[in-house]
Amino acid sequence: MIHEKMMKLALQLAQSAEGQTSPNPLVGAVCVKDGQILGTGAHLKAGTAHAEVHALQMAGTGAIGADLYVTLEPCAHTGKTPPCTELIISSGIRRVFIASKDPNPSVNGQGIRLLREAGIEVVTGILQEEAAYLNRAFFHFIKHGKPYVTLKAAVTLDGRLATQTGDSKWITSEASRTDVHHLRHTHDAILVGVQTVLHDNPFLTTRLPHGGKNPIRIILDRRLRTPETANVITDGAVETIIFTCNAEKAKTAFSDYPLVTVESISEEVNFLNEVLTRLANKGMMTLFVEGGSRVHSSFIDAGLADDLYLYMAPKLIGNGSSLFMDDTRNLMAENESLRFVDVRKIGEDIRLHARFVKEG
Repeated sequence: MIHEKMMKLALQLAQSAEGQTSPNPLVGAVCVKDGQILGTGAHLKAGTAHAEVHALQMAGTGAIGADLYVTLEPCAHTGKTPPCTELIISSGIRRVFIASKDPNPSVNGQGIRLLREAGIEVVTGILQEEAAYLNRAFFHFIKHGKPYVTLKAAVTLDGRLATQTGDSKWITSEASRTDVHHLRHTHDAILVGVQTVLHDNPFLTTRLPHGGKNPIRIILDRRLRTPETANVITDGAVETIIFTCNAEKAKTAFSDYPLVTVESISEEVNFLNEVLTRLANKGMMTLFVEGGSRVHSSFIDAGLADDLYLYMAPKLIGNGSSLFMDDTRNLMAENESLRFVDVRKIGEDIRLHARFVKEG
């Protein structure tokens, strides 16, 4: 029971830095001796000290003979910081409890092996499922080399994203819109299609009472129709990357705007796959998709959607666009399956959080 209690605290510490550590994982650590917590820590940002370092520095010499609880296998390689295994071994820690192994090829069991070879008892698997869920984006990023994609949509009770004329302001309550800004804060990038830019002229920034991190803005614009007057071009709040198939126009487009980059993609390659690969190469681990029906449908059809946040308002509008537009699936067996993670009431609305069920 004490082991689960301490690991739960470590997981809470790790989660406190959500949205700040990319492309690194979320990690928390707790140093305990004789039932007393001597040190705690969380990894706060890539390139800074890891959670184990903070916890052991706080514990000082008290770490000798103590136990260390850590949510992810300690690193065994030198990156931007020294390997945590060396510090743990030299600190005099007696036992290390680890929630989940690190799938990163540079770690992947090496940290556990080094600790055991140094005579430290290592116990794995405590709250493993919770730890794996916390770092689902990191694990996905390591395994697939692409960002973890979360779709967000606001719909009426009859499942409509907008009316027949395209009007969608506002489907949900102010409380739901504030919640969306919290989600933006925790993602590396936010994506919409050019139709959203042309129709709504959004800022795609994070607007919270006490500030927040703006995700990098991604625009899918095959024909490069984004106007120079668009807010994502002119506001200078954060970087904007536009992906297009118009290679010729891309050479000179938006050259007067230092925070705007235009990247061309060949018509011969899979457009969405190439976008995600390029974002991963830029170190973007999480992508928040706020596009309309066409963009959402393209991610779902391509099997590239991982999570879904669906805000449902107690309103009915009849005809209009829906989240997933696909007229090729005629049998219920051809459905796109999801699994509910969480359902909660926000303001007057219901927020459904679900994960797409994928093979393997």
